[in-house]
Amino acid sequence: MADELLASAQKEVATMTHKPCLAIILVGDDPASLVYTKKKHDACARVGILSKNIRLPAIASEKEIIVQVEALNRDKSVDAILVQLPLPPEVDEDNVLERVSAEKDVDGFQPANFGKLALGTGNIYPCTPHGVIYMLKKSGVMLSGKHAVVIGRSRIVGKPLALLLLNENCTVTVCHSKTKNMADITRTADIICVAVGRPKTLTADMVKQGAVVIDIGTSKVDEKLTGDVDFEKVKEKASLITPVPGGVGPMTIAMLIQNTLACHKARHANKG
Repeated sequence: MADELLASAQKEVATMTHKPCLAIILVGDDPASLVYTKKKHDACARVGILSKNIRLPAIASEKEIIVQVEALNRDKSVDAILVQLPLPPEVDEDNVLERVSAEKDVDGFQPANFGKLALGTGNIYPCTPHGVIYMLKKSGVMLSGKHAVVIGRSRIVGKPLALLLLNENCTVTVCHSKTKNMADITRTADIICVAVGRPKTLTADMVKQGAVVIDIGTSKVDEKLTGDVDFEKVKEKASLITPVPGGVGPMTIAMLIQNTLACHKARHANKG
């Protein structure tokens, strides 16, 4: 699915006089963030989108990061801005993300865009949740009326995914670290999406036969990338299940490209 989306984007970009441009701000040298940003730049190159790599040291202050964000807001050659998370612990992520121009907010985390997501009126949605919804629909999963359980409540995945599922007329339950009797809840779910970054959060005894399982979390176990689901056992009960790696990850990148194109087209449409 991701390859299909990227191929479609490549064809669309080839017809454009002005190539879309994505700017990615990376603060520090977090190994996972380095890998993620490289994949994003590689995807841009693959489809013909221009990308700018803005690297700031781990000691960069919140003010210095915001100065960089505001410079990109003013830069007419930049259509979309991505601030790679997480930022260093002493930096207020909310304050930084609020400074990203709403029309260039490719991640959909800026408050105005997050509000539109909640209202169901937006056109830029956080990449990972958007990718999950796309996968479910493309796989023929009927969402309306289904009970969907989201495990995790982060601003990046859990909360926006719950809202998107609600917008698709699912009955949505959000579970998290303070949830009691989680297995009793997940066993009633038609769709389970797990995004906590803890291996084997979802085990086979927590899943009813035929449920759809989306594994969004990633962790390293013995230097091997693994998800939040006990994949080998849960796959015996699930009607559909995503692997880690190679499942939701590629869709996140594909949706980032789609969002970059959407930002580009909206900006140029606004110019008349």
